[in-house]
Amino acid sequence: MKIAVVGGGVVGMSATVALLDAGHDVTCYEPGPIMGERSVGSTRIFRFAHVEPELVRLAGEARRGFDRWSELAGRPMVLPVECVITGSDLVERASAMAEVGADFEVVRAGSGRLRLPVREEPAVALVDVGGGVVDVDAVRAFLTERGGRAVVHEPVYRLDVTAGGAVAVTAPGGRTEFDALLLAAGAATAHLAAQVGIHVPPLLAHHLRCTFPVADGEWQAWIDLPRDRPGTYQHLAGPGRWAVGSAVEAAEVAWERGRDAAEAASRTALLEYARTHLAVDPTIVDEIYCTTVPNLDDGVHVRRNGPVVANYGVNLMKFAPVLGRDLAAAVST
Repeated sequence: MKIAVVGGGVVGMSATVALLDAGHDVTCYEPGPIMGERSVGSTRIFRFAHVEPELVRLAGEARRGFDRWSELAGRPMVLPVECVITGSDLVERASAMAEVGADFEVVRAGSGRLRLPVREEPAVALVDVGGGVVDVDAVRAFLTERGGRAVVHEPVYRLDVTAGGAVAVTAPGGRTEFDALLLAAGAATAHLAAQVGIHVPPLLAHHLRCTFPVADGEWQAWIDLPRDRPGTYQHLAGPGRWAVGSAVEAAEVAWERGRDAAEAASRTALLEYARTHLAVDPTIVDEIYCTTVPNLDDGVHVRRNGPVVANYGVNLMKFAPVLGRDLAAAVST
């Protein structure tokens, strides 16, 4: 089949590679660098710890996919440093992991099982033994080598489903018809999906991740979800570099606030959080900005209208190998 993929983030590139491996004629439209918007950065958290058992199972399939990619690339894709979950939903996450058979421990402060750069250890925590950190640079290099030849660095202006059931893509290079199309375009997904009769939540929010100097150590990744303040995700982003995201009220990063104001609010909140809670140098040494969809919980959303399949969600990096496989299968049938 002749198939278009709109979006060269980790999901779009994973699907592009799977489609190429299956022998299809693929064009992937991406106006910027490969994995350069919501997939930007060098690291992400990988975890089994989800509230829904089906997502725990999906994480298991994804981990096996990352292992296959690692064998092909000759370098590890997931650094197995574990992932700690604290705050709300611990009982639900433990129950879901137990149902699937994912390895975890529930521990208390002072147990010796926590390796977090904190001023005070959390009272109780779930240690996701199979969790860790995704080496995004390794993933990007692998997907670019395997699928980069299919990428056209152009924006997509318009999508149309033709009377004959094909999908027409209008880009700077002209109008091209395809048998089917996968839409995984991040912030551009909602308005392009609307052109072909698919509703995707149109709201966006600003997001900033800041990195602070930290003492050398094999720190665990950490997701903290307290009930009384905004949650955070944190992990080692490289030797001596501790990345922290969130910790800011939703109203401060709403789309209508504008990027500059949202970044300033995020920067202030993250600096205060680092000074108050973390054993790091509260000096920002790196920042990563992206857009996100507010009010979406963990999970994968897929909608279809005829030959067009649209995918959206948050925190999708950890599912990339299995998403690429399954979305490629969906769009080619």
